[in-house]
Amino acid sequence: MNILIAEDEPLMRERLLAQLAQAWPDARIVAVAENGNDAWDAWLEHEPDLVFLDIQMPGLSGLEVARRIAERSHIVFVTAYDQHALEAFQRGAVDYLLKPVELAALERTVERLRRRTQCPAALAPVLKQIEEAAPQRLKWLKASVGKQIRLINVTDVLFLQSDTKYTRVVLADGEALIRIALKDLLEGRDPELFWQIHRGTIVNAHAIAVVKRTDNERLHLTVKGSSEVLVVSRTFTHQFRD
Repeated sequence: MNILIAEDEPLMRERLLAQLAQAWPDARIVAVAENGNDAWDAWLEHEPDLVFLDIQMPGLSGLEVARRIAERSHIVFVTAYDQHALEAFQRGAVDYLLKPVELAALERTVERLRRRTQCPAALAPVLKQIEEAAPQRLKWLKASVGKQIRLINVTDVLFLQSDTKYTRVVLADGEALIRIALKDLLEGRDPELFWQIHRGTIVNAHAIAVVKRTDNERLHLTVKGSSEVLVVSRTFTHQFRD
C-alpha cells in the first residue's frame, strides 16, 4: 500500500507518521506534503493507493484535492473540524479522523482499508451492486459534549437510551446527548451490531459483558466500560436464548 500524507501542521504530521509506522508497518509512505498544491503535485507523480488529507491547508483544500483525485485513490480525511464530515464522505472518503488522532482510531481505519484492498478486483462490480441495494446504515453520530460538537463513530457507542426529547449516547469515556429520537436511530442501525433490549434502550452487542436472569421472564445486563445495569424487557429476551 503506497501512501501520501498531506498535513500542514508539523507536529500532527510527525504524529501521524509515527502512528502509521506502528499501525501499518508494511505500508510505504511515498510522499509527504505540507499544503494542498504540493499534495496534488505529489499525487500526480506517485498516484498512491491511499491519501491522508487535512481539510484546511494552504493552497488547495483537502476537499479540492479529493475532488481532483475523483475515486482514483482511497481517501482518509484528518482534521480538527467535524462540520465537513458529510461532504467528506460524499467525496468518497473511506474514513474521517479527528485531531488529535488516537492510535486506536487509526488502527480501526487501517483494518477497514485492509478489508477493502483484500477484495479481489473481479468482485468489485458485485460488491458495488450489493452496497447500492443494501440499506444505508448509520455510521456517525453528531453529539453535543459541553460546548463542543463531537463526531462519534457508532462502533464506539456502548448503548443508546431515550431521554425525553434527546437520546443519550453512552461511551467508554463519557456520554453525550443528540437531538434524534431513538425510534429514528432504530431505522438506521445495523441490527446485527445494535440490539434493542427495551423500548427505550439499544445496546452494542459487542460491548455486552454480563447477562443475568432475575426471574423467568426478565434479564439484566452490563456492558464493558460502564457500571450501569440495563433491563432487558420480556419482548427482547429471545436474542439471548442461544
